[in-house]
Amino acid sequence: MYLQRMFSCSRLLARPDALQTFRRAASQGKNPSSSPFLTLHAVRQWSNVPFFTVPLARAHGKSFAHRSDLRQAKRIVVKLGSAVVTRGDECGLALGRLASIVEQVAVLQNQGREMMIVTSGAVAFGKQRLRHEILLSQSVRQALHSGQNQLKDMSLPVLEARACAAAGQSGLMALYEAMFTQYSTCTAQILVTNLDFHDDQKRRNLNSTLHELLRMNIVPIINTNDAVVPPPEPNSDLQGVISIKDNDSLAARLAVEMRADLLIALSDVEGLYDSPPGSDDAKLLDTFYPGDQHSITYGTKSRVGIGGMEAKVKAALWALQGGTSVVIANGTHPKVTGHVITDIVEGKKVGTFFSEVKPAGPTVEQQTEMARSAGRTLASLEPEQRSDIICALADLLTERKDEILSANKKDMEHAASTGRLSPALLKRLSLSSSKLNSLSIGLRQIAVSSQDSVGRVLRRTRVANNLELEQITVPIGVLLVIFESRPDCLPQVSALAIASGNALLLKGGKEAANTNRILHELAQEALSIHGVKDAIQLVSTREEVEDLCRLEKMIDLIIPRGSSQLVRDIQRSAKGIPVLGHSEGICHVYVDHEASVDKAIKIIRDSKCDYPAACNAMETLLVHRDLLRTPVFDQIIDMLRTEHVKIHAGPKFASYLTFSPSEVKSLRTEYGDLECCIEVVDSMQEAIDHIHKYGSSHTDVIVTENEDTAEQFLQQLDSACVFWNASSRFADGYRFGLGAEVGISTARIHARGPVGLEGLLTSKWVLRGEGHTAADFSEQGSMTYLHENLPVAQILPGRRTTS
Repeated sequence: MYLQRMFSCSRLLARPDALQTFRRAASQGKNPSSSPFLTLHAVRQWSNVPFFTVPLARAHGKSFAHRSDLRQAKRIVVKLGSAVVTRGDECGLALGRLASIVEQVAVLQNQGREMMIVTSGAVAFGKQRLRHEILLSQSVRQALHSGQNQLKDMSLPVLEARACAAAGQSGLMALYEAMFTQYSTCTAQILVTNLDFHDDQKRRNLNSTLHELLRMNIVPIINTNDAVVPPPEPNSDLQGVISIKDNDSLAARLAVEMRADLLIALSDVEGLYDSPPGSDDAKLLDTFYPGDQHSITYGTKSRVGIGGMEAKVKAALWALQGGTSVVIANGTHPKVTGHVITDIVEGKKVGTFFSEVKPAGPTVEQQTEMARSAGRTLASLEPEQRSDIICALADLLTERKDEILSANKKDMEHAASTGRLSPALLKRLSLSSSKLNSLSIGLRQIAVSSQDSVGRVLRRTRVANNLELEQITVPIGVLLVIFESRPDCLPQVSALAIASGNALLLKGGKEAANTNRILHELAQEALSIHGVKDAIQLVSTREEVEDLCRLEKMIDLIIPRGSSQLVRDIQRSAKGIPVLGHSEGICHVYVDHEASVDKAIKIIRDSKCDYPAACNAMETLLVHRDLLRTPVFDQIIDMLRTEHVKIHAGPKFASYLTFSPSEVKSLRTEYGDLECCIEVVDSMQEAIDHIHKYGSSHTDVIVTENEDTAEQFLQQLDSACVFWNASSRFADGYRFGLGAEVGISTARIHARGPVGLEGLLTSKWVLRGEGHTAADFSEQGSMTYLHENLPVAQILPGRRTTS
């Protein structure tokens, strides 16, 4: 069924006074779209605005240099390729995809941006319509001549493209109008040909019309007039001007001449590859720079349409030269179509971004490849060599402390001047001589433990005669560690990566940029001792964390170090990459009715007040009911008040009080400050149940003198760290003797709790045989399985010893 009435604002343009009619109707509260339909040519006479004949940069500057700048795009052209608009059978439109694209364009339009669409699809829509009419006509004729029950097979004639375009153009526009109407957005149809750009008067009229439509908050929908357009002539580009051969060149021409900030070209491929998509070595190019054409090989064009990737690149480069940024992306993928346009405008790493500014250093993809290559060499070094590197880094931390502290002072002064960091984050950002000395000591502990890490045999089995199996430890691969406001994390994590033979990609917060830079230089200086400088890379480009989390083919494990919000964001963004960490540190201290008052006060004070922003700080204090209204409880409250800790009452605790502190909004709150919740429980078992329900499986403590009660608590509680009569602040890799940690994990597989060297290793199975086959062990075979456990042997690089 075809829409017989169109509601687009394109119907305004029925007569020379149409714009005045629109303004008059709008001022009277009437619907101006009720005017009769008009083509573009009736309005071309209205304008005397000059139009340029060669590409010119926008008045406010050149194209955007970085993806993140795309958020500033005001005027945007969205080009919809034939493969995006049409169905797989090329007859009719992909309505679901089209609806999601319309929604995104309407959202951006309603944000105050000026949106224009260059669309294909008229031929496909017309082909569907004409086929329907032809089939209907044939069936009627055959029914008249042969009888209704004796219809012959009907073959369809080849349909001429221009006729299909003529039949489909009105239906295509009607569909756009109906969809945009759902978002209270007006549209206008404009049909152009190459000749319209060669005639100065027509081009001035086109310019005027488009500007007037944009001024009235109308979305122009532009297409080549395929009903009359002649076939494209090869090599027909004029000097400095691209010829309109397809919608790629049309979109580029319009984007430049309308001084658009951004051109988004949607097709059926992810973007631009360095070789034809589908080939084994094809790599998607995140960013493409003029002059890089020699590095790519073009494949065939899309299944429909008259353009191809070569035509898209040519049009994109022409638009880029004219001052318009360009992104080529996939508009057909069902998982991304619903947000591909808005993702691009938000600066996310989608498709291929065309930029004139080539970064001085390597891209993050190149850094990752460099790290992986050097990391494999690092893993093959002797344990003593890896230990040498870590010890060298430990020495550099103290020898070059003046440089480190000078860089840190710059970061601290900048942070203080901006006022963006809380006191807790400022404390994390700050380094001191004592802190560097502690770091150096911790690194030397890691150096010692690295002697027995990579290549350690975990299991050894004689599967059969002359067939031995070993399970040995190996590095995970490439680690991505994202940390904020804590530069001391960089040497700690670097040392653990070196000890475990892992490549490392580091992304630090910009608030510690100067400190991170000098610490990374020292790490690479130490790595250079054995020629593996590139094994640790610091991402200094304007890379978004969310984009890094999408490098699932290059990164093997992500380790976030920062706020719970950072961890949650990374866990949500990481698609296909494991994340080691915890999103919250809701730690509990339970004071049993048989607790020592001195131990309780000491432990509570340290757990809450030593470092309130730490993930292992106490957030909820659970108190046995029998302690209420006793001197023990009064002393605990007095201590918290003396330490200026703000108290929130749990619902059960509040019920015992006439005048209680503010009741807690949620029992699942991580305050990260001098605040805590106090709740009452009737028993140790109720404390365990409370922690299981509201805790985050991080670190939980029992204070009691009853050993049986303590052991039950330690055995039954399912948290990564469970302590008896000790502060929750002990949940730390350094305090555990691990030398350092990459973080604390609350996951239930692989590493859990403070993650040191062991948590950065995985294993592989090595089987040594002499021509054995599985058939040898079948019923007809001559061999039998033995599966004997053997003494563990240490298989280290370059040698084999038995322990």
